[in-house]
Amino acid sequence: MFIVTQKNLFFALTGIIVLASLISIAVFGLHAGTDFTGGTLVEVSYDGVRPEPEPLSNVLTDAGFKNFSLRESGENGYTLRSATLTDKQREDLPAIFTYQRGVAHIDQLSEVGPTIGTELRNKSLVALALVLLCILLFIAFAFRKVSEPISSWIYGLIALVTLVHDVIVPVGFFALLGYLQGAQVDTLFVTAVLTVLGFSIHDTIVVFDRVRENLRINHDKNRKEDFAITAGRSLNQTFVRSINTSLTVVFTLLVLYAIGPVSTKDFALTLLVGIIAGTYSSIFLATPLLVAVEQWRRKK
Repeated sequence: MFIVTQKNLFFALTGIIVLASLISIAVFGLHAGTDFTGGTLVEVSYDGVRPEPEPLSNVLTDAGFKNFSLRESGENGYTLRSATLTDKQREDLPAIFTYQRGVAHIDQLSEVGPTIGTELRNKSLVALALVLLCILLFIAFAFRKVSEPISSWIYGLIALVTLVHDVIVPVGFFALLGYLQGAQVDTLFVTAVLTVLGFSIHDTIVVFDRVRENLRINHDKNRKEDFAITAGRSLNQTFVRSINTSLTVVFTLLVLYAIGPVSTKDFALTLLVGIIAGTYSSIFLATPLLVAVEQWRRKK
């Protein structure tokens, strides 16, 4: 019941988190990767010890590379994402990467045209919109027999509000990560966001379903109970399960981030932030919003 009775406190905390995320997005912006803008992806490996990233970045800058991202890959390689290369830059790649020590090998060089990048970006936005619409329709259908004291559409709309929160928070975090470390938004980031949405809505539906079940029990037993009490009891009954499920995923992602390949670190970190945000919204935002809407409708 504490979460429900102190809902205004959690609403304020949520507002601060969302505001901070929006400020991060507005100030730092998102650095679109070559998947969306078009450009070149280069995979490089070394026979010996690879050079340090900072001096190598300076060499790339001197060679005319712009808006590039250089990441360590494996034990002796680098992944370079850059704008479209000129013919001279493409020819000079082995010499540029053979810096100070070791012999560089260009293992992969692929280019994405701006048309394909725009198409991928548009499809990603469409995919995100379709996921949100399908979730709204599914919840409205699943809770179609619930009409008192809140209709099924309200459950769906509140679920969408929590999902918007679950998108804004990792996006804001990624904007900050892009500013600090040059992280770029690519299709892997979109995959992470969609995964977060699926995980978050699962937790939210578990709580909502328990609310629905307790409302049915109250009706069958002809028991008059304030909706806030019913919602609070439902939340208490699912709290431990939600936390344990989330912790299992969080521990897995921490291990992936700590010892996984460099190429998946941003993916794992985005998932980690998104899962934590989704767990928070499912517990501390969704159900208190249900209670707030019910109280507002009753007063009206």
